[in-house]
Amino acid sequence: MSANVRISQRSWKILKEIAGSTNETMQNVLDRAVEMYRRQWILEKTNEAYAALKKDKEKWQEEVDERKEWNATLGDGLGDDG
Repeated sequence: MSANVRISQRSWKILKEIAGSTNETMQNVLDRAVEMYRRQWILEKTNEAYAALKKDKEKWQEEVDERKEWNATLGDGLGDDG
């Protein structure tokens, strides 16, 4: 799929500079930048959700208790190979 997106002249110059310095296409640099931004955005949303969860003491305690249950599986005697 191909789509046209307008970007500022400043962003275009930066994109071209990075592409030239890394020997990548401008499209590849832009794809990587968008993916990095997406990952950062997901982490920020996750942090916001955990902060909201922490405000509810009862629900936060449920989360902590569930983590303890999962941590117990680490000592199940199974090796890393299965």
